[in-house]
Amino acid sequence: MILCYVTDRHLIRSDSPKEALLASIEIASAAGVDWIQIREKDLEARELVDLTRRAIAAAKRAGKARVLVNDRLDVALAAGAAGVHLGGDSVPAAEVARWRREQNMTGEFLIGVSCHRVEEAKEAEEAGASYIFFGPIYETPSKIGLGAPQGIERLREVCASVCAPVLAIGGITEEKAKACFRAGARGIAAIRLFQHASDAAAMKQRVAQLRALP
Repeated sequence: MILCYVTDRHLIRSDSPKEALLASIEIASAAGVDWIQIREKDLEARELVDLTRRAIAAAKRAGKARVLVNDRLDVALAAGAAGVHLGGDSVPAAEVARWRREQNMTGEFLIGVSCHRVEEAKEAEEAGASYIFFGPIYETPSKIGLGAPQGIERLREVCASVCAPVLAIGGITEEKAKACFRAGARGIAAIRLFQHASDAAAMKQRVAQLRALP
């Protein structure tokens, strides 16, 4: 089971959203979240590198969570992140996978790809993706522009069509996560589920409950 916290500092009510985000990352890592994806698309490269480096340090202080960067391969490399997550407008996964082979980093640097159809998932796997995000599974404000929710049956179809780990994303709650795992998802990715825990104890309990799901 892979639990991935996708960040969005704009959803944090704080006078210092970056600092609050870093605190949230530290709490999530301490609770046992596996991956933390830095998804702060409005930041310039220099700011994003700095934030990612601080996020890596925060995650290491508290636990073993690996920090990934959304979209920006250059930032991921400059900051020393554990991988990059690619979308439709990102560098092609095949190019990143080729670079990874040339650097002998196949088992170290993760390449994730967001997919919305079975065909895309198969293409991502063939290109060398380490894992696949599929969604949105349920309705969620952060994925409004991607159309109607995919639903559990489409998730099941994607999971059955590829060998790479598929992480369900989009409107995932503790209650809905169970259905995603039963459909074949190897993990879940979410913003609110991990970012909005009230405190460290609540986050630890939430992660433990997710780990206990069949």
